[in-house]
Amino acid sequence: MPSDLDVHLIVDNYATHKTALIRNWLAKRPRFHLHFTPTSASWLNLVERWFALLTEKQLRRGVHQSSGELEAAIYRYLDITNEDPKPFVWTKTADQILANVARFCKRTLDT
Repeated sequence: MPSDLDVHLIVDNYATHKTALIRNWLAKRPRFHLHFTPTSASWLNLVERWFALLTEKQLRRGVHQSSGELEAAIYRYLDITNEDPKPFVWTKTADQILANVARFCKRTLDT
């Protein structure tokens, strides 16, 4: 990555990203910018799912002799998926999700 480009990192809201150690590290590297996702950002799950698919379909069993080969494999996956893009769609309603959460809470509290 060219050293003259800024690097924007999207991170969750866990406190680990906000510690003095991390803030000091970032202060010494002004090209790095953290962007925090909203608390309970369910859209981030879809982003994580996309990376899981990349790993499953393109990277897991691949043999990459160099970072260049790995990068080429990632770009191949991007090209293939962009030929016929499909949006990620929630398959459960809010009521179904809340019912699952309620069942989990009941199981957890009953133990």
